[in-house]
Amino acid sequence: MPYTPIVATLGYVLSPDGREVLLVHRNARPGDQHLGKYNGLGGKLEPDEDVVAGMRREIHEEAGIDCTAMTLRGTISWPGFGKHGEDWLGFVFLITGFTGTPPASNAEGTLEWIPLERIDELPMWEGDRNFLPLVFDGDPRAFHGVMPYRDGRMVSWNYSRI
Repeated sequence: MPYTPIVATLGYVLSPDGREVLLVHRNARPGDQHLGKYNGLGGKLEPDEDVVAGMRREIHEEAGIDCTAMTLRGTISWPGFGKHGEDWLGFVFLITGFTGTPPASNAEGTLEWIPLERIDELPMWEGDRNFLPLVFDGDPRAFHGVMPYRDGRMVSWNYSRI
């Protein structure tokens, strides 16, 4: 069976001093698959855009800021992750420069600047704890992982770097 995932972006915006990251606390929509969890910003790619343009658009739509510097940190394949078992393929970015000021919230929840050392204390998808250290570790090599989900739970995680 061919792998035909939903293609998406996921971005982590660093504060100007590099000590905090902007996350969305998904607390605005009852019935949201992510309700109660903290997450980076991002979403589905539009048919007419590349992943960089998609990341810039999503950051602007969700945080009202414009990216001036960002790095592709990796890719993750999430077979079975979707609400109805859909497969997802995400391009994970670290945004290190931006203009503008994020609002206090968006349609998905509150936007919060979280100290990097506190990220692991937050409620999030269990799988995020596996790849988030790779987003912020400073290794110049991108990571490329696969994280299957079944019934809303992570089954396994492995990745490569080149």
